[in-house]
Amino acid sequence: MDEMPGPLPSEVDLSQPNIARMWDYLLGGRVNVEADREAARRLMKSMPELPGVLRANRAFAARAVRLLAKAGIRQFLDLGSGLATVHPAHEVVGEGDAEARVLYVDNDPVVAAHNKLLVPTRTCAVLRADLRDTAAVLESPQAQRLFDLNQPVAVLLIAVLDSLPHADRPADIVARYRDALVAGSCVALTHAVGTQPHTSTIQAARAYAKHVAPVHLRTRSEIAGFLNGWDVLYPGLVPTPDWRPGPAVADHEATWLSGLAAVAWKPPQLAANRSAPG
Repeated sequence: MDEMPGPLPSEVDLSQPNIARMWDYLLGGRVNVEADREAARRLMKSMPELPGVLRANRAFAARAVRLLAKAGIRQFLDLGSGLATVHPAHEVVGEGDAEARVLYVDNDPVVAAHNKLLVPTRTCAVLRADLRDTAAVLESPQAQRLFDLNQPVAVLLIAVLDSLPHADRPADIVARYRDALVAGSCVALTHAVGTQPHTSTIQAARAYAKHVAPVHLRTRSEIAGFLNGWDVLYPGLVPTPDWRPGPAVADHEATWLSGLAAVAWKPPQLAANRSAPG
């Protein structure tokens, strides 16, 4: 029998696969059941590269969070977070600052139910909300309790903007968070890119849409547009595994499928004492 953190609400049906738990299984986590594992194995037949893509995105997120925490950011807003398992933000920032705060936001009720059992309540909170509703996120009781919005916040948008159709104007969503947060705030994002010369990119996107949900590939120029008004940190907008890789990078074979990644910060409008993260 599967061991799950519990007790879970009755509306969480463990007999049906959940995409976040499928990702947890593919990342090597333990918050998944046989229905998730079976669905994930079926998906891997069409997308054998998927575990590498997921690892590359999760590894980037950990590297970005460590950099921002080292630079003094103590508040992290994880939008479209998925499950807080396998190097989640609160564990990464907790390596150096036990008082750093993380708000996990996801619109999936199953994800929210699991995360409430996975994160420490003193320094973390879980919010079921749509990331497109900036006010609902930043004015939520969870955000008000956890954050001081007079201080910088790091916004994490890891492999989530490509789930939004063009009609949602994702660049405007990123801009609303930028405008709502103080100077010194940061954004870390990844996004699938659709202009690579590999036909497998399109084939993978079609397989993902068939088995999971539509994915909206965008050009490098479109993804760069999400960062308007932010100062992009070195090395810029690059293939996800190539963003400041550590000494051992195991997922380089997924570079072209893993999309692009960047970290950027909101500069002060006037000269100020705060320096950009390294």
